[in-house]
Amino acid sequence: MTAQSAFDLIFRNALLRGAADPMDIGVTRGRITAIEPTLACEAAEVDVGGRLALPGFVDSHIHLDKACLLGRCGHDHGSVSEAIRALSEMKKGFSVEDVYARGARVLERAIVHGTTRMRTHVEIDPRIGLRGFEAVKALKRDYAWAIDLSLCVFPQEGLTNDPGSEELLIQALRDGGEVIGGCPYTDTDPNAHLARIFDLAEAFDLDVDLHLDFDLDPSWWHLDEVCRQTERRNYGRRVAIGHATKLSALPPERLRAATAQLAKAGVAVTVLPATDLYLMGREATHNAPRGLTLAHKLAADGVLCSIATNNVLNPFTPFGDASLLRMANFYANVAHASVNDFDTCLDLVTELPARLMNLGDYGIKVGNPADLIVLDTQDSRFAVAELPDVVMGFKSGRQTFARQRPTVFRPGS
Repeated sequence: MTAQSAFDLIFRNALLRGAADPMDIGVTRGRITAIEPTLACEAAEVDVGGRLALPGFVDSHIHLDKACLLGRCGHDHGSVSEAIRALSEMKKGFSVEDVYARGARVLERAIVHGTTRMRTHVEIDPRIGLRGFEAVKALKRDYAWAIDLSLCVFPQEGLTNDPGSEELLIQALRDGGEVIGGCPYTDTDPNAHLARIFDLAEAFDLDVDLHLDFDLDPSWWHLDEVCRQTERRNYGRRVAIGHATKLSALPPERLRAATAQLAKAGVAVTVLPATDLYLMGREATHNAPRGLTLAHKLAADGVLCSIATNNVLNPFTPFGDASLLRMANFYANVAHASVNDFDTCLDLVTELPARLMNLGDYGIKVGNPADLIVLDTQDSRFAVAELPDVVMGFKSGRQTFARQRPTVFRPGS
């Protein structure tokens, strides 16, 4: 038993991943200062009740600026290019207030579903200008009490073929952009697109997060050039690629080679199950391909991976509730994950995306922020298997949400 008088808050009976017995977590000025079986101190207390405590889910790839558009278009889009064209027209009419309101709706859903860290991609081009960027900057500021939001600015519709985009992109980087992204498959010169994105990343000392290889034709791809640029610039562990659905179409020998290439270069992969499954293989009349890259298998072979939300209620994905726990369950089902893989599936929305985003202060560890969520389960494998309620959350030791357990009314009660 440790006695200390400096705690502001103590979480009692919190079950941590990998621990056999519940622990107490002491918090001082918003940071974790002790993790022990029994802490003796006069302080405010929260009894976790032996349930699973996590540092929060980490959404490494989402688009807040183009979420919640379900009522504005017919959603009869059957391909990536059609979805891009639909958004291209709609975003001309986006205002700062509109983007903010739709983004706030998704952020609040993410918060109550337990997300504490998030990287949002923000489109920058002459059609939207910096309106989406200004709105998301305001969301970052206004929701800092509950979630850490990182802004990845990128040109969705190309760069070398879209005059004015680079100037706007540089302006955003000078005004708060924290990561730079790209989308080479929409550019008429994909390699020049990638080279310029890496040039800007080096100039501003930023990580790179790309949309890449988003189809099922493995006869060509941009992965080789991304790995080449990464190695040439010594940018390993600072580059991520999202979608990479082409990997799902590779035969075993080629997949092994690509996996080794990604691991050697230090390029991470973010799989986006809802969007990838919705848009890939739609033209098939039978035996439709899933189009889902197997993140848990790549991770087992040394590639840093994550699972993320991507889009919510728009032409790319007309579904979504910003729940990463549901996304991990969805992924596990479609990816034929075994029970032994369930802990890895939970890693794919917690520890692994935190590493992908280079979050050095993530985790329930002494010295880190007291960011904590509580799941109504005593086994981390069951988190993915049974989708337990996320019953409460804290940011820097301050409670951000609570969810009441449902009541069953039996006859005569």
